[in-house]
Amino acid sequence: EEVLNKLVNKHPIVPLILEWRSLTKLKSTYIDALPQLINPKTGRIHTTFNQTVTSTGRLSSVNPNLQNIPIRTERGRDIRKAFVAPSDDYVIMAADYSQIELRIVAHVCGDERMIDTFRQHKDIHASMAAHVYHVAEDEVTSTMRRNAKTVNFGILYGISAFGLAERLHIPQKEARELITDYFAGFPKISQYLSETMDFARQNGYVETLLGRRRYIKDITSPNAILRKAAERNAINAPIQGTAADLIKIAMVRIAQAIKEQQLDCRMILQVHDELVFEVRKTEVERIKRTVQELMSTALQLSVPLDVDINEGKSWYEAH
Repeated sequence: EEVLNKLVNKHPIVPLILEWRSLTKLKSTYIDALPQLINPKTGRIHTTFNQTVTSTGRLSSVNPNLQNIPIRTERGRDIRKAFVAPSDDYVIMAADYSQIELRIVAHVCGDERMIDTFRQHKDIHASMAAHVYHVAEDEVTSTMRRNAKTVNFGILYGISAFGLAERLHIPQKEARELITDYFAGFPKISQYLSETMDFARQNGYVETLLGRRRYIKDITSPNAILRKAAERNAINAPIQGTAADLIKIAMVRIAQAIKEQQLDCRMILQVHDELVFEVRKTEVERIKRTVQELMSTALQLSVPLDVDINEGKSWYEAH
């Protein structure tokens, strides 16, 4: 797929092969497989969550992996229409942390611009694009915003100029300048990355905000490939790990509230930064307020924890 994406403009057959590949994957992985996994006693699909498999601390889902149901493409999203409320008296409700990893970055590095943007509930990608491209926010084009968004998330994974150039389909020189301008505009992010790397080299581990450690064994490896991978893990682990800690705290508190308030609601799925519920229609507003409050106060950061909540007859409508 990686090679085909590079050739997508070279010949008309390439996009057709990619489309065929995408459709056959959707069919075999979801459309054909999921109905076979329906439990005959409950009439439902049940996943198994693993607590201690991922190195970042996130829950993982297996048999089937319900965290992997597509979201990025329209055809992929259609799969979510199959996940429906059990009756007309219930709805599916999805509560999603908004840009949680960037909010954690803003908090840990203390960048005033990022913090101010989040406090004013502005579009973080457009705001950062304006600083990187040296234009007013209302002059930011969709391409500028998309490029800034790619850099925003790319720096969390230690993206290189080569990697950014490939992802944005731009020359390496332009990608390198984009990263340089980004760090020049947000020096505290660069400082955080440098300090995190130094800490990992000296101590052999990094920590989440709550003190949970991830050991980085190859951070001083003479093998450049292993060392670079370890450096990417060192940068990402405290951010993604803190996001994992955060949603688990929220889940525990919400579960307690459901029990204590005897709410007609079930927390049925966790997909990284999103929680999915089955809620009786008459209690939607009450439960929405409870979930909103408990998710947005699970950790006290220097930026607000915005939570987007929607509901509908299916998971597709709720997202």
